[in-house]
Amino acid sequence: MKPLSITWLGHATFVLQSPGGRRLIFDPFITGNPSAPEDAKRTIGALDLVLVTHGHSDHVADAVALGRSTGAHVVAPDELSVWLQKKGVKHVTGMNLGGTLRMLGLAITMVPACHSSSIENVEDGQILYMGAPAGYVVTFENGQTIYYAGDTSIFGDMRLIGEMYHPQIAFLPIGDHYTMGPEQAAKACELLGVTQVVPMHYGTFPGLTGTPARLRELVEPRGVQVLELKPGETAT
Repeated sequence: MKPLSITWLGHATFVLQSPGGRRLIFDPFITGNPSAPEDAKRTIGALDLVLVTHGHSDHVADAVALGRSTGAHVVAPDELSVWLQKKGVKHVTGMNLGGTLRMLGLAITMVPACHSSSIENVEDGQILYMGAPAGYVVTFENGQTIYYAGDTSIFGDMRLIGEMYHPQIAFLPIGDHYTMGPEQAAKACELLGVTQVVPMHYGTFPGLTGTPARLRELVEPRGVQVLELKPGETAT
């Protein structure tokens, strides 16, 4: 099997290629994303799974288009999954917190996030409730496990996620204002027991002021590696 491949498309959007060759995208926000590379849509390629954590537009903006164009299976919190189906996405699985979906050689567990989840109905300007926000724990074909937090504050049950699922890599928001900042993310690394952290959800908009440099100051003395990517960059 090949090493896990991670490509950042800016904000909280990542394309991962699993050791067994499955291609996943998390929280696809490309259209309207000022930090996304110009050729991001053209370079995504084939997808097997689209994983969406909550209904905010900076996380779900391209989920419908990608679900339709690639035929990928879309996984989302239950209420959001109903909305995606109504938008014409054919292959959708709704989940709720604590559930585990086993498919394509992967185990996908939906875990809590402390945030909100809604989307503006462009037809009438009303805010639509999209269910509870979530994060994902994904275990790949070779047993390697990641934790993708979505948008969240720090919360004490991150320790349980670490104890139960033993993720090696955490994808954590660090922008502050709407999510954790670097200080809380550093504590989250401690609770999770990870050896590597991938910062996300920073710098896209002026209010997202947290930086990977500050996170590195806090966690690298404790033996946690910060994998800082530039938009469009791939690492294994």
